[in-house]
Amino acid sequence: MLGYALMFFIIAIIAGVLGFFTLASAAAGIAKVLFVVFLVLFVISFIFGRRRV
Repeated sequence: MLGYALMFFIIAIIAGVLGFFTLASAAAGIAKVLFVVFLVLFVISFIFGRRRV
């Protein structure tokens, strides 16, 4: 998940430099969503993974 977020972030940077601002905006939006999903899943797995009875 984090790998996909980084990939879309790099695509957004390259598209922004080349002048494809619509594509850059879309890729940056996707990267933000994927990063938030990664953070949520990481926190959930950290909390529930620590509970050993």
